[in-house]
Amino acid sequence: MPRVSIKTVSFHPSIWPKMIGKASDDARPGDLVEVLDRDGETFGWGLFNPRSNMPLRIVRHGAAPIDESFFIDAIHQAAQLRKELLEPDLEAYRCIHADADRLPGLVADRFGDILSVEITALGAWQRLDTWLPALHQAFGTERAHLQVDPKLARVEGIPTKPHPLADHSIRKVKIREHGATFEIDFAEGHKTGFFCDQRDNRRRFAALARDKRVLDLCSYTGAFSVQAALAGAAEVTGIDLDEKAIAMAKRNANLNQARIKFTHADAFTWARTMVDNDRRWDLVLVDPPKFVTGRDDEKGRGKYNDLNRLAARLVEPGGYLVSCSCSGQVNEFEFEKLVTTAVHKEQKRLQIFNRTGAGADHPTLSNYPESRYLKVIWGRII
Repeated sequence: MPRVSIKTVSFHPSIWPKMIGKASDDARPGDLVEVLDRDGETFGWGLFNPRSNMPLRIVRHGAAPIDESFFIDAIHQAAQLRKELLEPDLEAYRCIHADADRLPGLVADRFGDILSVEITALGAWQRLDTWLPALHQAFGTERAHLQVDPKLARVEGIPTKPHPLADHSIRKVKIREHGATFEIDFAEGHKTGFFCDQRDNRRRFAALARDKRVLDLCSYTGAFSVQAALAGAAEVTGIDLDEKAIAMAKRNANLNQARIKFTHADAFTWARTMVDNDRRWDLVLVDPPKFVTGRDDEKGRGKYNDLNRLAARLVEPGGYLVSCSCSGQVNEFEFEKLVTTAVHKEQKRLQIFNRTGAGADHPTLSNYPESRYLKVIWGRII
C-alpha cells in the first residue's frame, strides 16, 4: 500500500500541507495510504491528494490495516446510526456527514427516494462507482443527484464530466417535514438543496411562534417561516438577499397556503431601516450564511456582531431572539460570547434558555470539533 509520512503528529482528521513529509513513489492522488509518523511507525490510514489544500484526510488511527471495505462498512454503520436515532419515516435527513462518518469528501442527504450528494474531495469521487450502490442499498434510495463545486473541482482535480451513476434529469423534488411541504430545487439551491441540519430547530421555533409576530432574517427558502406560519403565528416576515431563494420561499409558502411576507433585501440594510422606523417583533430569528471562513477572520466575526445587535433592537422587550451560526471555525463558546456581547452593547440582556445544534443525523467527531458547525442560541430579551 502507498505510504505518506507526517512531520507533525495530530489526531485531527485533516492534515495540512506543512504537516506532510515524504510520500512513496506509488502514492497517487485519491489513494488510500498508510500514514507513518516521524519514526516510520504506522500512525493511521487516510485518503491522499497532494494537489489538494488538505492533502491528507485520516480515516482511522492505529496500526491495524484497512482496505476499501472500510468505507462500505462505514456507510452501513452510518445507516444503522440513523435508523436507531431518527424518527421513523423521515423523508429528509443527512445520511453521510463527511469526516464525522469516516467518509471524507462526501456529504449525502436523503430526500424521499433521491440521494443528494455533494463531493468535495477527489478520493470520494473516485470511489462513487462502489459507494453510490452501497448508499442506495443502505438508505433505500433509488436515484442520485450529484453536485461538485467547479472551483473546488479544479483544486482537487475532480473530473468535470457527469458521473454515469448520477441521474441528470432530476431538477426538483417535494418532501414533507413536520406536516409542511417543501420543494427542493437542485439547480438553484445551495449545498445539497435543503438544510436538514435545522429540522429539529424548526420544530422548536414553531412551538414558540403561535400568536406572535415573527421575523426571519436570512430566511433562505423559507422553511422556518413556513413552520412558524403553520404553527399559528400572527404574522411572518422573511428577508433574504438571494433573489432565487426568495422565489423558492414564496413557492413553499404557496404550497402550504401560508401567509408570509417575503422581501428580497440585504438583511443588514433592511434591519437598519426597520430600527430607524421603530419596528419590533415578538420572535426574531437570525440564521445567516457562514460568515467566518478562517480562524483569523475578524471581518466575519464582526458581521455576527453587527447582525445580532440589529436583531436585538428589533425584538420587543420580553420577546425572543434565536441566533444561529454555521461557521465551523467558531465554536459554541465563542459564538455565545459574540451574541451576548452584541446584545449587551445595546444595553439589553439575553435570558438564554436553550442551546442547540444540528440533529442526530449530523454527528460530530470528538477529534474534529469543526464538525459541530451549527450552533443555535435561544433567549429572551430582558
